[in-house]
Amino acid sequence: MLTLRRSAERGHANHGWLDSFHTFSFANYYDPAHMGFGALRVINDDRIAAGRGFGTHGHRDMEIITYVLDGAIAHKDSMGSGSTIQPGNVQRMSAGRGVMHSEFNPRADQETHMLQIWIEPNVTGIAPEYEEKAFSDAQKRGRLQALVSGDGVDGSMTIHQDVRLYAGLFDGDEAAALELAPGRRAWVHVARGSLKVNGVALSAGDAVAISDETRVALSGGDNAEVLVFDLA
Repeated sequence: MLTLRRSAERGHANHGWLDSFHTFSFANYYDPAHMGFGALRVINDDRIAAGRGFGTHGHRDMEIITYVLDGAIAHKDSMGSGSTIQPGNVQRMSAGRGVMHSEFNPRADQETHMLQIWIEPNVTGIAPEYEEKAFSDAQKRGRLQALVSGDGVDGSMTIHQDVRLYAGLFDGDEAAALELAPGRRAWVHVARGSLKVNGVALSAGDAVAISDETRVALSGGDNAEVLVFDLA
């Protein structure tokens, strides 16, 4: 079964310096029909104005993944981690028993476009963790590259949940498929461009929930960048 979540159906908040679309309920956007999908709790599609960002704030007991599409985001946290994340680099932070951090667009003349993803962990109260890793376009071209997972598959970063997050780039005849084990389901989010998921056409910002299916088939891409979540 495929259930579509079109881009225009998402929650939306424009704060001037921050233009954000919420796939699931977040902040002032609340929709009881869209509280998450399995352990996947948040996909925020954020555009941050030059020189602006999120001041120091706290999180706990959440796996937080930052995926930059354009521009950059400067991260600093109470663990002593500090980095400027750019396209191709993926950040994962396990908030654990508590972490404070800030995120700013360090560019004076360029907007930052990024996805921030929250996944509920399967353990709580652990020491916070930070990790960042680069994944090249070649690793994602015409295939699904694991970014984070519960078991470190395919060189991915490890999170505290039975979830695998993949990213892929597809154009023209490029195609790939993800086999779903019995009892597993998937969430597919198109970050940009367009492509078909199990024959259904999706455009930037669109998503589809996939349940009671054996595979996720991606094809017909037009400069598409896509994230695929394999979830219990």
